[in-house]
Amino acid sequence: MGFDDMTWTAVAAILTALGAAWTVYAWRNRGIASALRGAGLTLLPVAAWATGSLEMFAEITGSVVDWATGLVFNPLTWFGIALAGLAVVLLGTSSVLRAREIGTSRERPATEARPGGRTGALPPASSPRESAIDDDLGDIEEILRRRGIT
Repeated sequence: MGFDDMTWTAVAAILTALGAAWTVYAWRNRGIASALRGAGLTLLPVAAWATGSLEMFAEITGSVVDWATGLVFNPLTWFGIALAGLAVVLLGTSSVLRAREIGTSRERPATEARPGGRTGALPPASSPRESAIDDDLGDIEEILRRRGIT
């Protein structure tokens, strides 16, 4: 059941009349700033009617209401929402476990040998560049110890 042009004209006229009444009330009780705001809002229903947007707004509102009632009252929709929530929890848990390397095929104890013959501890400094870094860190640690920062 759709509205015809006369119905949309009546809707626009009623909304404009209500807006005009509010504008007069605002002007008398709240001042010119509120009256100007009311006048601007009063013109919007007429503008929507003149451009054909009033019918579009009604159709959009009807569609949103139909979607929302279907969402709220449909058990299948709630089942889908529950499944989506479970999927998010599983993906988040998987990310945490992968970050901690728990439950992966690469899981090893910290003391087990790693590729390249290294253990879980830091490798010894073998290159001149690595020993220079260790010397610099040793100097920094010594300065911090002298200042009482440990």
